[in-house]
Amino acid sequence: MTHPTSTDLLHVARDARGVWTLTLNDPGRFNALGSDMLSALQQALASVAQDESARAVVLAAHGKAFCAGHNLKDMAAHPDLAWYQALFAQCSKVMLAIVRLPVPVIARVQGMATAAGCQLMAQCDLAVAADSATFATSGIHYGLFCATPSVPLVRNVPLKRAVEMLVTGDFIDAPTALAQGLVNRVVPADLLDAEVAKLVASIVEKPRVAVAMGKALVYQQRELGLDAAYQLAGQAMAVNMMDAAAQEGARAFSEKRQPDWKH
Repeated sequence: MTHPTSTDLLHVARDARGVWTLTLNDPGRFNALGSDMLSALQQALASVAQDESARAVVLAAHGKAFCAGHNLKDMAAHPDLAWYQALFAQCSKVMLAIVRLPVPVIARVQGMATAAGCQLMAQCDLAVAADSATFATSGIHYGLFCATPSVPLVRNVPLKRAVEMLVTGDFIDAPTALAQGLVNRVVPADLLDAEVAKLVASIVEKPRVAVAMGKALVYQQRELGLDAAYQLAGQAMAVNMMDAAAQEGARAFSEKRQPDWKH
């Protein structure tokens, strides 16, 4: 297993349960997703992918902002199409790496999440936010439609809500994000860690293989038509039932006892 490696921009930790915590650590620049930050995230996610005993990832941040997205000053300083293409391709690789991890990724949102920062939060499988957190796809204010942030956004919230965020750039607060399905839970800031811990605990008590198969299936079937989605889901459930954990779960149900899973 690759051991956790922290950098100046990203703090990386792993506990005995296999729960990784990746903490963005560039508060002076509102944890902007520059090339160096994206590289650090990519390397950390690759380490998680190689950890066969990993159970979950918590994506957190230091400072007032969760993540303000790409640094517009850097972007303005590089008026070059190839440079922009490379930056957005690098960002997309990070987003896809989150989806492809076999474990759930939980965004711990303590502050503002804007543009590609909102994208990063939305691309996580789950999100817990402080009640003071705010969200926006704000690029349109600067003449830049948040095209890449729109990808997870329209897969998280109803289309008209997503379009409103994208064409106005206006902020929504945490209760609104909860009501629209952009986040799972909203709590007072001083209870944020406890709420994240509660969600993580619920995940790690489940069989890893079932969670991994389920996460992969959710993202695959979402992109399919109804017939193909049911075909894929049925096959996934059949394969899942052949796993020892599912067999033990079925026996435990029939015998009216708690499953004895070997994680």
